[in-house]
Amino acid sequence: MKFLNNYKCKWSVSFLTALLMFSTNSHAANWLQLQGTEPEGAEQLGKVWGFVQVQYQEDSSDPNGAGAYIPPKLIGPNLDTQSTFNVNRARIGVRGVAMPLDQKINYFVLLEMGNNGITEPEGSFAKATDASVTFNHLKGARFRVGLFKFPGSEEGLQAIHVFDYINFTWVTQQMLLERFANRQYTPNNAPATLPPEYRLNAFTRGVGAFRDVGVQMFDWFDVGNDWELSYALMFGNGNGLNFTDNDDNKDLYTYVSAEKIFGGSGPRRQGLKFFAWAQSGTRTADLSADSCANPALTFPACGAGGSGRISTIHNPQEYDRDRMGIGVKYLRNGIRASAEYMEGEGMIWQAPHNSTFAIGPGQGIPGAPAGNGAFAEGTGYYVEGGWRIPKSKWELDLRYDVYNRLDGNLFEIEFKRTTLGVQYFFNPRVRLAINYEARSGEAINFGPGAGPNGNVDGIDDRIALQVTGIWSQ
Repeated sequence: MKFLNNYKCKWSVSFLTALLMFSTNSHAANWLQLQGTEPEGAEQLGKVWGFVQVQYQEDSSDPNGAGAYIPPKLIGPNLDTQSTFNVNRARIGVRGVAMPLDQKINYFVLLEMGNNGITEPEGSFAKATDASVTFNHLKGARFRVGLFKFPGSEEGLQAIHVFDYINFTWVTQQMLLERFANRQYTPNNAPATLPPEYRLNAFTRGVGAFRDVGVQMFDWFDVGNDWELSYALMFGNGNGLNFTDNDDNKDLYTYVSAEKIFGGSGPRRQGLKFFAWAQSGTRTADLSADSCANPALTFPACGAGGSGRISTIHNPQEYDRDRMGIGVKYLRNGIRASAEYMEGEGMIWQAPHNSTFAIGPGQGIPGAPAGNGAFAEGTGYYVEGGWRIPKSKWELDLRYDVYNRLDGNLFEIEFKRTTLGVQYFFNPRVRLAINYEARSGEAINFGPGAGPNGNVDGIDDRIALQVTGIWSQ
C-alpha cells in the first residue's frame, strides 16, 4: 500500500500532546464541536430537532446482454427499479445540557426513520444513529462516549442535511460507507432482470453510516491570527450502528485539521481548512466456503447450476481494514472549493450483491489472486466547487470524482462521475437540489464486453432531485 504500511498508530502521540498544550479555546464552530458539544454557557435541557429528505432518482443505464442489471444501474436502497420517489431520510433527535446536574455534560440522540441503507437491509422501521454523552471537564481533552460519527472524511463527517449533493462520491459510497459481512457465509447474487425475482442486496445488515460505538478524546484550539487547530482520537468497536461488538477487535480513528477562519459560525462557517484522517481495524467475517465439493456449498465459483444455499460450515477469519485520507476545503463569500484523496486496504466492498467481498474467479476463497476484496486496495478522490449567486437564492455546484476499486488487481474497475448541481434555497431551512450525474465504469484490464465489463458496460447517467426540510424547537 502506498503509505498505509508503516502507520498502524497513524499520528504520533507527540503530535497529539503538542496540540493539547494550546489552552485558549475558540468559540467558532467545527464538525467536532457541532456534533459533540453544546455552546459554552448553554442552559437548554433539551432541544428537539430533525429533518426530512424526499427525493426522486432516475437511472438511464443499460442492462447486460441477458437483460439483467447490477446494483450501480439501479436505485438504492431497494435496488428493484431505475426510477423511484423515496423518503430517503427522516430523522428526529434531541440534544442539550445535563442541567441542573452538570452544565459541562452534553448529550445527543438521533433516530432514523427513512428508507435507506441504515433501515432497509434489516427491515427496520427506525434505528438509532446517535446516542452519546460528552464530558467537557478537562481543558484540551473533551471526552465523548456512546454511538456517534467517527472522525474521518469530510463527506462522512459533515452533517448530511447540509451536504451540497444528493449522492456520495464513488469512493465514499463504496470504500468508506462500510457494509458488514453476514454472520454466516452467503453466496453472491447474480445480476437481476426487472422486476427482480429475488432480493438483489445479499447483505443482511445495514450500513455503518460513518458511525461507531466507542470513546473519543477531542478538542479545538485558537492559535492566533484566526487559525484554529482541531484533533480527535477515538477507539471504537468497528461494528457500525450495532451497540455491541461482534469480536474482541477494536478500531483506532485519528483526525487533525487546521483552519483559517474568515467569519461566521455553524455548518457553513467560512474558512480555509486542511485536514487529514486515518482509521485502522480488523474485521471477523465468514467470507469463504471450505470446499466446492461439499454438497452443502453451492456458489458461483463452484460452477453453474448452484442452488444458492447458504453454507452450513462456519469459516470465520480476521481481515485487516485500513482507511486514510487528506483534503482541503475553502468557503468564502459564496464561493466553495474542496478536494480530498483517499486510500483503503482490506475489506474492499464490491457491490450489494457480492456478499463475499469478491468478484471473478476464486470468489469467496481467501488468498485467491483475482478479485478478492478482503485483501485488496482501493484509491479515490474528488474535486468539487460551488457558487452562491449573489443577491439570489440559487447556487451552482460542480463535482468530479474517481474511484479505482481493487486498485492494481486484474479485476480493477475504474468508476468516474461528473455531477452538475443546482440548489434553490426557499429559506435557510428548506431547499431543492437537482443533480445530473454523468457516470461511467470500466474494468481497465478487459476489453469491451469481456470479464467484468460484461456487466459494468452500460453504466450511464442519472438525474436526482431532492427536497430537504429542517426544523428545530
